[in-house]
Amino acid sequence: MTRSIALALTWVAVFGGALREAEAADLGTPRVVRTLDECVSIALTRHPRIGTADSGVEAGRARVGQARAGYLPQLSGDWATTRQKSSFSSRTGGPSDTAGGAVSQPNAFNFHQGSVSLSQTLFDFGQTFAAIRAAQARTDSLAADADATRQQIVLEVKQSYFGLLAARRLAEVAEETVRSNEQQLALARGRNEVGFAPRLDVTRSEVQLASAELDRLGARNTVSVAEVTLQNALGVEGPLAFELEDVLADPTSVPEERSALERAYEQRPELRSVLAEERAAEQDVAQRWRQLLPTVRGNASYGGSSSEFPLEEQWSVGAAVDVPIFDGGLTLSRVSESKATLHGLRFEEQRLRQQVALEVRTALLDVERTAEAIRVTERATGQARENLELAEGRYQTGVGNVIELVDAQRARTSADADYVTALYDHQIAVATLEQAIGEELPQP
Repeated sequence: MTRSIALALTWVAVFGGALREAEAADLGTPRVVRTLDECVSIALTRHPRIGTADSGVEAGRARVGQARAGYLPQLSGDWATTRQKSSFSSRTGGPSDTAGGAVSQPNAFNFHQGSVSLSQTLFDFGQTFAAIRAAQARTDSLAADADATRQQIVLEVKQSYFGLLAARRLAEVAEETVRSNEQQLALARGRNEVGFAPRLDVTRSEVQLASAELDRLGARNTVSVAEVTLQNALGVEGPLAFELEDVLADPTSVPEERSALERAYEQRPELRSVLAEERAAEQDVAQRWRQLLPTVRGNASYGGSSSEFPLEEQWSVGAAVDVPIFDGGLTLSRVSESKATLHGLRFEEQRLRQQVALEVRTALLDVERTAEAIRVTERATGQARENLELAEGRYQTGVGNVIELVDAQRARTSADADYVTALYDHQIAVATLEQAIGEELPQP
C-alpha cells in the first residue's frame, strides 16, 4: 500500500513537472518592455523617411564641394596619335609620267601630340565665394528639413504609442463591461427563477450583454489596428515583439506662452530652413551682380608633337581677362529673379512665424483643456462606479429595477471610456505642443 502511494506520488510529480514545462513552453519567455524613448529611437534609426532626408543633406554637401571646386586649379591632359597619309611631288632627272619630270609619291606616317594644361581663376570679384556660401546655406536648409522630418516621425510614434495604450485600456473597459453584464444576467435569471423578477429583466440583461460583447469585438479590432499603426510609425515589419510601458497617465511640465514662443522661434526647423534659404538667395543676388565684373584667369600648358619620338617640346604661360560687355540683359534678368525669390522667402518667414505662434498657442490651450478633462472624467468615473454599486445593491435587495441597473452600467462604461480618452487626448496635446515648440518638454 505504501509503495503504491509512493509510485502514485512519483507519477503525479513527474506528470506535474511535464505539465509545467509544457505551460512554460506555451507561455515562452517574458516579452521585453519598451519605453516611449526607446520606440522613438527605433523609428529614428529604421524609418525609411529618415534615410531619404539624410540623402538629401548628403547631396547638398556634395553641391558645396562642386561650388568649392571653382577656387581650385583645373588640371587636364590629352594625348592623340593619328595615322596620316599625304602625297608630294619631287623633281627627278629621269623619265616621268608627268610633264616637267614631277613624280607623285605617296607618304604615310604616324603623328603624336600630347599636352598638360593648367588653369586657375585668379580673381573673380567673389563670384565663386558667393556660390560656395549659397550652397552651404542650402545644405543648412536641407538639414533643417531633415530635422522637421524627424520631428514629424517622433510625433507619429507618440500618437501611435499612446493610441495603442488607449486602445488596450478601452479593451480592458470592454472586457470589464462584459463580465459585469454576465453577472447582471446571472443575477436576473436567478431572481426570475425564484419569482422575484419578471422575464423582462432577463431579456434586457441578455440584450445588454450582447451589446457589450459587440463593443468588446470592436475594441479588440481597434487594438489590432493600433498595433499595425505603431509598426508603420516605427518603420518595422511583422508583429511587435515587445510590450509597451504604460505612461498614459504620466504628467508633463508645460511652459508659459512667452517662453514657449521664444523656444519655438529658435528651435522650429521650418523657420531655420527658410532662414537658410534667405541666406542662399542673398548670395545668389551677390553672385549674379558680380557676373557683370571681369574675371582674371591664369593658364599654362606643356606638351609636344612630332611624327617621331622624342616629341618636339612646346609650352606656354599666360593670363586672360574675361570682360562681359553685353549679354542681351541675361545677367540683369537673373539678378531680378534672385531678388524676387529673396523677397518671397522673407514673406514666407513672416507667414511661418505667424503659423508657429498659432500652433503654439493652440497647443497650449489644448493641453490646458485636456488636463482639466482628466480631472473631470476621473471624478465622474468614481461617481459612476459608486452609482453602479448602489444600483447593484438595490437590485439584489429587490428595491431597484433592471432599468436603473442598466443605466448605471452604461454610465460606468461611458465614464471609464471618457477617462481613457481624456488621458489619450492630453498626451497627444502635449506631443503636439512639443512639435510646435521644436523640443521635448521635461517631466515634472
